[in-house]
Amino acid sequence: MLDQSIRTAILALHEQKHGVRTIARMLGVSRGAVRDVLRAQSAEVPRLARTEIASEHEATIRELYLASKGNLVRVHEQLVAQGVVLSYQGLTAFCRRHQIGSEPPKPSGRYHFAPGQEMQHDTSGHRTIIGGAEWLVQTASLVLCYSRNIYFQAYPRFTRFACKVFLTDAVKYFHGSARRCMIDNTHVVVLRGTGKLMVPVPEMVAFGERFGFTFVAHEKGDANRSARVERPFDFIENNFFANRKFDDFDHLNREAVIWCDKVNAAYMKHLRATRRELFVTEAPLLHPLPAYVPPVYLLHQRIVDLEGYIHVEGHIYSVPYQLIGRRVEVREEKDQVVIYEGPRQVAVHRRRWGPGKLRITEPAHRPLRGSGGGAAALTPPPDERELQAAEPEVAAYAATLKTRSTTRWPVALRRLAQMRRDYPRKPFLAAVVEAAHFGLYDLERLDRMVLRHIAHDYFVVPDTRRDE
Repeated sequence: MLDQSIRTAILALHEQKHGVRTIARMLGVSRGAVRDVLRAQSAEVPRLARTEIASEHEATIRELYLASKGNLVRVHEQLVAQGVVLSYQGLTAFCRRHQIGSEPPKPSGRYHFAPGQEMQHDTSGHRTIIGGAEWLVQTASLVLCYSRNIYFQAYPRFTRFACKVFLTDAVKYFHGSARRCMIDNTHVVVLRGTGKLMVPVPEMVAFGERFGFTFVAHEKGDANRSARVERPFDFIENNFFANRKFDDFDHLNREAVIWCDKVNAAYMKHLRATRRELFVTEAPLLHPLPAYVPPVYLLHQRIVDLEGYIHVEGHIYSVPYQLIGRRVEVREEKDQVVIYEGPRQVAVHRRRWGPGKLRITEPAHRPLRGSGGGAAALTPPPDERELQAAEPEVAAYAATLKTRSTTRWPVALRRLAQMRRDYPRKPFLAAVVEAAHFGLYDLERLDRMVLRHIAHDYFVVPDTRRDE
């Protein structure tokens, strides 16, 4: 079939009084084709009128499509069962032409960002070798939309704490932040809603205000809106993680920073510059870092166990043995675990990653051998000293309770001391004597016994009946 340009040329040559034979020879087409164009007197290419086999079954196809929930394979099976002779390819082509279950593709747009206007953050899962074992790591990435500067790190799992740690490191890497941070409706930031209706968690709103940016989310299903950060994940997967092995997460993240420095300094053909060169324009327009960036940490309350350790995220860290039975405050930071007793720092450990249960012991936290600082010479906790100085019956009950409570004795003695402070002396002492007589060292049961004595001694209902 002749295209429109040939048809236009035929009509133009005919107007110049050239014959059919001459036009055919000049354009290299048949004389019949020239005559067809001259008869039509139009350069428009005629459409082929073909009868579609499925056109007479259009109503049935639409009905089956709805009943089959959009499964065209099932629609084809039911048409064949009804005796309709139609190939599956013919069915799918018919549905595309008549927009049954599909819409014509929409042209994609292009987003333009001014320097310092927006940065985009997202995460993606990747498999890699860490410490000789395969891990599924969560890769978090942040990209400045104007200069395309990229920064990423990897974590065993991506929590709200990890999100704040990552964004803090990222804005430090860029020495500032854009005014807006686009996210992918991630649960660690979103409190409720999606897209324009997204409401971030107040904790993350306060975190963003610290660095001068606000969180916004793209509409659900509109991944192109965050293409600046989505696109590099494939490059990270097939370049950074390809054939690389790491000793631990610290090693992985150090190598990630080196890789980001290298990529940001590489020439990009479509930008006709390097990311670093574009960053020179964007850097002055970023919101500067605050004068002081406080460390990000998770706060835990722990009681030091009998061995002088605390448990954090599955791992065991030592504290000075003098704090056995005491309550301490644990700050879990990105790289370290810091332990406080009140306002004073008493221990610092490098934070450990990985499966299993690691026991980390600082030699200075253990008593010296032969120094008389063993378990027998340790100063009893305040609650135990209080019970030892109480009535002989209470002291004896507390000593037996300690032996029967195994490693949980500090908790048991603390509760017994609290009961002694809260309840009246006489009913409490009577309940302790009775419990010791029958060998009852369940504090729940002792509590009920004390309450029963209190009810008997203090809540006596007077007899109001008249003498007859």
